[in-house]
Amino acid sequence: MANSQTIPSCEKIPFELKRHNDKRIDNYYWLNEYWTDGPRKQQVVDYLEAENAYSKAVMAPTDALQEELFQEIKGRIKQKDESVPYFENGYWYYTKTEENQEYPIYCRKEGALEAEEEVILDVNKMAEGHEYYKVSGLEISPDNQILAFAVDTLSRRIYTIYFKVLATGEVLSETITNASANFEWANDNKTLFYTSKDVKTLREDKVWSYILGKKESERLIFEEKDDTYYVSLSKTKSKNYILINSESTLSTEVRFVNANQPNAKFEVFLPREKDHLYEIEDYNGDFYILTNWRATNFRIMKTPTHAHTNKRKWKTVVAHRDDVLVENFDIFKDYLVVSEQTNANSKIRVIPWQDTSRAYYIPFDEEVYVASMSYNPEFDTDKIRMSYQSMITPSTIYEYQLNTKTFKILKQQEVLGGYDKNNYETKRLWATVRDGVKVPISIVYKKDFVQDGKQPLLLYGYGSYGISMSPYFRSSVLSLLDRGFAYAVAHIRGGQEMGRPWYEDSKLFKKKNTFYDFIDCAEYLIESSYTSPQHLYANGGSAGGLLMGAIANMRPDLWHGIVSDVPFVDALTTMLDESIPLTTGEYDEWGNPNNKRSYNYIKSYSPYDNIESKDYPNMMINTGLHDSQVQYFEPAKYVAKLRELKTDDNILLFNCDMSTGHGGSSGRFQALRETAREFAFYLMLEGKLK
Repeated sequence: MANSQTIPSCEKIPFELKRHNDKRIDNYYWLNEYWTDGPRKQQVVDYLEAENAYSKAVMAPTDALQEELFQEIKGRIKQKDESVPYFENGYWYYTKTEENQEYPIYCRKEGALEAEEEVILDVNKMAEGHEYYKVSGLEISPDNQILAFAVDTLSRRIYTIYFKVLATGEVLSETITNASANFEWANDNKTLFYTSKDVKTLREDKVWSYILGKKESERLIFEEKDDTYYVSLSKTKSKNYILINSESTLSTEVRFVNANQPNAKFEVFLPREKDHLYEIEDYNGDFYILTNWRATNFRIMKTPTHAHTNKRKWKTVVAHRDDVLVENFDIFKDYLVVSEQTNANSKIRVIPWQDTSRAYYIPFDEEVYVASMSYNPEFDTDKIRMSYQSMITPSTIYEYQLNTKTFKILKQQEVLGGYDKNNYETKRLWATVRDGVKVPISIVYKKDFVQDGKQPLLLYGYGSYGISMSPYFRSSVLSLLDRGFAYAVAHIRGGQEMGRPWYEDSKLFKKKNTFYDFIDCAEYLIESSYTSPQHLYANGGSAGGLLMGAIANMRPDLWHGIVSDVPFVDALTTMLDESIPLTTGEYDEWGNPNNKRSYNYIKSYSPYDNIESKDYPNMMINTGLHDSQVQYFEPAKYVAKLRELKTDDNILLFNCDMSTGHGGSSGRFQALRETAREFAFYLMLEGKLK
């Protein structure tokens, strides 16, 4: 399937990497010189552009199909739309989008929905002249007068914080640079707490206080010197406390200060402990704690505010259960609402404060679904906002009456073009993998799908950091389903779909379980006649890109095509380089390769280190030059080495967007073109160009 267009070649410049008396020669190490401003910086750009040109040439026969897919996917989106308003501190807040505009418009109305609309930010106007423009972290002062918001125009997640006087619309000249999009107002309406980044590693490591209008007042509140921890800020729902959260993969330490006393000293809630994760809220004179202390799947406890450092005084509110993961909770005047995960499905549990024996679960009908709490800022209410969807049910916002146990639909995602969920089927499958564990798979297809082993199927996976891959509704996937594909999500170990042990059983020296699970799920789908290796495709991004690289090395015969987005494929070299963003904070996930045993284990699966002279499937690799999470040079090196060693004539494409980062394009329609290109790749391999 080789193309007549000249395949890009990448110069080999041997670079020796040595650790633990093990020597590796990396011929493409020089490709990192764009960000280091090395002497070959322009050569790096030339190579990336050559790869982009080659990819465009190979995909040229799909240009019409890509445009058709783009228009089709875009055509399902209600372009002029509005979110469900929520009420907070005297105002109704909502977001709207306009016809053919890429970015959201943030609005509010004072007191009543019938009041005059006030546009807080029109990101479309702000983004004019920028290839990439991301607004994040909108926070309004408690007196409703000043908006603080963060802007990233490079896609490196390095933000500048701006201030807008809402009464006049004036954006003040004073700004805060090198910040994250994470900040909180104190209750004095003038003090802003914000986090800043290490300029090299991009780790959020410092917390500052800043008094608006008094730049000289800026002071360092806290510095996290342990480079395996990140800091973030939050405010309790009661607005009583501002929290500094120091977090690593397996440990937490929270500091708090009264939001009415921003000059007071932050107090440690509980000193960090190995393998102890916790979060806090306050209610009625007590702190409530989500904790895994002696509770693998977490539990909820409480303690008087004056006794928070003594765990012996903590009392259980929601007990630990072996088969239920407690994910988070929301506090209301008369109810505690708990979000849980069990058997790869989400649950919402309602517990009345006055009589906990009357606790109940909100019922849902479908076998495979996602239910979660929406933003609920109101405290004194017996109604909650929640979100529900499945692989065939569009995202739905419900108002749920906690007393009467009744649902009211506030909004359901409108899918244009005559979508009818009754034409599709979704179900939960269970694959028994090589060590006897049953792994859930969520699958969706059109009802005329023939289960004869000859149909195309796209299998998605992630499997890291304890992040569960829920079976969301994706209107874009309809373009594949309507062309005969099935789409499946493998809930492999590494997430938390089956509880915290599901994650613990696939990190550090058990990381390969993630790869084995995905491969065994694929074989189960083949054995069950959903597809065959000639029609099976795999997709994953970021840590899911590591998964794609591993399964391509381990079982290249199993896939007809693989699409890998912003992939973490040079795991060993990256984890040895403490100057690269995310490295030190992830030792508890992958292991610290400065330890020889960890070094050897990571090396045994790191995709880049395990490329061999053999046949590989058709592959498309996508990244962004400004990626702050997985640096562009990882996939660039990976593709160059694949080109050097692979022995097949299958397609290998590399797309490097020269203006975006880890999240892809910032505009809602720009991103759809990337999806259309990936879908066209699968369809081209299936011979379905029309």
